[in-house]
Formats: sequence, C-alpha cells, structure tokens
Amino acid sequence: MILTCLVIIFAGAIFGFSLARLRYLNISGSAKSSFASSVAPGEWYWYSKGIYRLGITIHLTTILPVGLLMGWQFIPVIRHKFLLFHRINGYLISTLVVISNVGALMAARRAFGGSLSTQAGSGVLAIISTVSIVLACYNIKQLQIDQHRAWMLRAMFYLGTIITMRIIMILAALIISKTSYYNTTMTCGELLTILDTSEKVHASYPSCGEPGATIHTLAIVQAKFGAHPEQLASALRVTFGMALWMALFLHAVGVEVYLGLTPGENNRLRQISYVKQLERGLSPAGSAGLTSDRWGDAEPWQPRRKGMEK
Repeated sequence: MILTCLVIIFAGAIFGFSLARLRYLNISGSAKSSFASSVAPGEWYWYSKGIYRLGITIHLTTILPVGLLMGWQFIPVIRHKFLLFHRINGYLISTLVVISNVGALMAARRAFGGSLSTQAGSGVLAIISTVSIVLACYNIKQLQIDQHRAWMLRAMFYLGTIITMRIIMILAALIISKTSYYNTTMTCGELLTILDTSEKVHASYPSCGEPGATIHTLAIVQAKFGAHPEQLASALRVTFGMALWMALFLHAVGVEVYLGLTPGENNRLRQISYVKQLERGLSPAGSAGLTSDRWGDAEPWQPRRKGMEK
C-alpha cells in the first residue's frame, strides 16, 4: 500500500510539473508566462529560429500532455472499470513520448549550452524511454501484463528525471557560485540577447568589442548566481549535464528498487497473464512476452494453481 502511494505521489508530481508549465505552449509570445520569456537567459537566442525552434515546439507540445495523462494509467479503479480509456490513453501516451523524444533530440544541441554531456544524456534518456515504451507495448500485445507494468513504470520513472534534474541543477549552481573556479563560454550573440545592448556587452566582455568580432565570437562568462543574468545562465549550463546524468542514475536505480520490492503484484499479474494467454492460445502460457524464463536462463515459470490450466 505504501509503495502504491509512492507511485501515485510520483505521478502527481509529474502531473503538477506539467500543469504548471502548460503556459509554455505559448512558445514565442511576449507575455511573461510564455516559454520565450520564462526560459533561462540566453536559451531563446537559439530556440527562436531554425531546427531548434521546431525541435523545442515539437517537444513541448507533446511531452506536456504526456505529463497530464500518464498518472491516470496507474490508478487501479481506472484500469479495472475504464479499460477502454486505459488502452486509448496508453497508446496516446506512447505515441506522444516517441514524438517528444524526436523534438528533444533536435533541440539538445543548444539545451543549456549543448555540451557533449548534455547531448549524450538527452540521447540516452530518449533511447531508454522510447525502448521502454516499445517493450511495454509489445508485452501487452502478448498479454504479458506483469512485464507491461514493469516497462511502463520504467518509462514513467525515466521521464520523471526532468524534475529531479532541475532540483539538482539549481542546488549545484548555488554551490559552485560560492567559488570562482567555474565558467563557461557564450557567443556574443547570446550575450547581446541577455544584456540587450551592445554597449553593455562590450563593457563586460571586451572580446565582443574587438575588431573583427562577430555574434559568433566567444566570451568567457563566470558561473555565479547573482545580479548578472549571463552569470546565472553560465551557472545553469555548467551544472545541467551533471544534473541530468545524476538524476537519470537515481531514477534508473529507484525504479528497479521499486520493482524489486513489489514481487507480490508482479506474481499476481503474471497469474492473470497466464489465464489470458491460455484463453488466447498464446504459448508458452504465462511466458508469451519478454520473460526471463523464455529469453534467459531462469527456471520455467509455473502457475500457482495447476487447476487453472482447464
């Protein structure tokens, strides 16, 4: 019961996070609540144009609905009494996740500076969440309900990485701001977007005012939370990749711990899978999906009550 409540709380956090960011669907608006106005300093410089604009638009318009819809999949009363909704909602979520991952990969090159660690982390998150969704869909097609549950839980936990990552990123940025050892580079174009006037840019970053300097010229910006927005942006960029990997690790381990602590539910669902597969004529009944006894070296699974084989 406690573990079930934890999943509901986790799903609720994703729901609340997505609900609070529905205003981001106003991507390029001038309102203070729009994505363009709310994104970290300097990010809109890249997201306002080209493939990055397309990528972030695809990502936001698909992943935010996922956050609002996903939690309903894990509410028992909906799974039992509103099965059609559960199925339609599940396929809708699966489709939106795959599309949103495509958009995320398109935008990853410029996400908080687009370092290699950021791009790699975004790629891994997109791959494992997509693979989890695909395997969940395959298992439910095979009526392997226990494995369907496991892979959908993995997908939800992986996607929830974005919330934990932001907490870690902000805390880490605050910590490194206590020192003067961290910095990153920004283009003069990004700095101009942040500071508004070329005079401010040239005064703070002389390399942007040197003869021959262009909007692509790089300037070193100290990473520090404070009154200077470009330094805030630098602090977030320095910590983003690290926070992404750390959050992904925590969520990947956390979901396996949860699955390991709920063998009773797994066994119950496998019994149900056995009956349904037997009725459908799938073989071997109880292991028609991706199970360790069929594809690995685990002992062959046996139903709890042999009388169910009628």
